[in-house]
Amino acid sequence: MTERDAHEKIVPLIVERWSPRAFDETALPLEDLEVIIEAAGWAASAFNAQPWTFLYALRGDENWDAFLDLLIPFNRGWVEAAGALLFIVSDRGTTKSKDGSPNHSHSFDAGAAWANLALQTTAMGYHAHAMTGIEFDKAVAALGIPETHRLEAAVAIGQRGSAESLPEGLQEREQPSGRKPVGEIMQAGPFSAD
Repeated sequence: MTERDAHEKIVPLIVERWSPRAFDETALPLEDLEVIIEAAGWAASAFNAQPWTFLYALRGDENWDAFLDLLIPFNRGWVEAAGALLFIVSDRGTTKSKDGSPNHSHSFDAGAAWANLALQTTAMGYHAHAMTGIEFDKAVAALGIPETHRLEAAVAIGQRGSAESLPEGLQEREQPSGRKPVGEIMQAGPFSAD
């Protein structure tokens, strides 16, 4: 297991969150998913627009196989053991603004909701793994997402399973990853590519 070193003032839950691929095939209770999505809905958003919708399927329900079919084969192979599969959709804002102009931050705001979702999932003893390995055109059509909205990502949620359940190439990667040092992700003043 990779050691994660973080400043002592960082909330431990933030450091504990990571995105495994091995799930144990346990169904996620709808009541737990509702709590997780409610936490996502508490995210900050520009003008409090809350431009997110979470489409979901629970393991084994009438939407499960259809949702799995919208992922690329690589992701489908490990997501099929998760307890729930979500698709995050953001509202571009054109339907809400008086002049039909887009909401510049709709994707950013949906990302904030995803962060809340991931942390709440961890706090409840589950794990969440977001991905963009989606067959996007197929998914937009199958899910009936209009042009006024954007499919952002998919999220698998479930109880962590054994790394041995994954294909050999993924087993060694089934551990929390490190992060860039803070000095690499902050810059004083104007942007520099160096």
